[in-house]
Amino acid sequence: MRKRFGQHFLHDRQVINRIIGALAPLASDTIVEIGPGAGALTYPLLDRLGHLVAIELDRDLVPVLRQRSAAHGELRLIEADVLTVDFTALAAGSPLRLVGNLPYNISTPILFHALEHAAAIRDMHFMLQKEVVERMAAAPGGKEYGRLTVMLQARCSVEPLFEVPPGAFHPPPKVDSAVVRLLPLPANRPAPRDPAVFEQVVRHAFAQRRKTLRNALSDLADSAQLVAAGVDPQARAETIPVGAYIALANSLTP
Repeated sequence: MRKRFGQHFLHDRQVINRIIGALAPLASDTIVEIGPGAGALTYPLLDRLGHLVAIELDRDLVPVLRQRSAAHGELRLIEADVLTVDFTALAAGSPLRLVGNLPYNISTPILFHALEHAAAIRDMHFMLQKEVVERMAAAPGGKEYGRLTVMLQARCSVEPLFEVPPGAFHPPPKVDSAVVRLLPLPANRPAPRDPAVFEQVVRHAFAQRRKTLRNALSDLADSAQLVAAGVDPQARAETIPVGAYIALANSLTP
């Protein structure tokens, strides 16, 4: 294991079985595992499906995975940084199902990268830091509700499934973990017309949470524009639902 990748290898058989149960994979599925590591989830998935795609960056792990997977099924191993993988091209018209114990130090960039290819993804089942899952699934009004919440919930539904203790990993992380299910929203849902404008609105809104939106968004919209979009200029960012951010961004999109 290379420490620079921030890896904590899952070894708890009960947790592995719960992840596979939540995934409920079928032989007809195209499942892509992100960061197979030592293969704790990889080999049981291969036993069940007979085939699997996996993306692994650590060159020390690749030959071991290739050798040991042969006894379980057909593993297509992509040696790459997942942030460089084109999921749309990989899907080739057949929606992907993503699964993985994501490296906690780059979990947010991986989530955003996957969402850029949401049209090619059926669902995602990820192990993440519990605190991150709480932020992903948060409702307006709480301290967990923030930029990550809004950016994710604008593109997919977020369903926390179960928590995982540090002892399920080697070495144990210093935080609790959780498994979450993400389902990309249908194409006909209310959506940002310009993702760049939407990202800018959300980023400005949460940059200084104590400010009212009239002040936080003063570079992007005046009070009249906020009111016209159904947003209270005196409100603070964490009180505004995702749909209102989408409506505001779309009203500011030329």
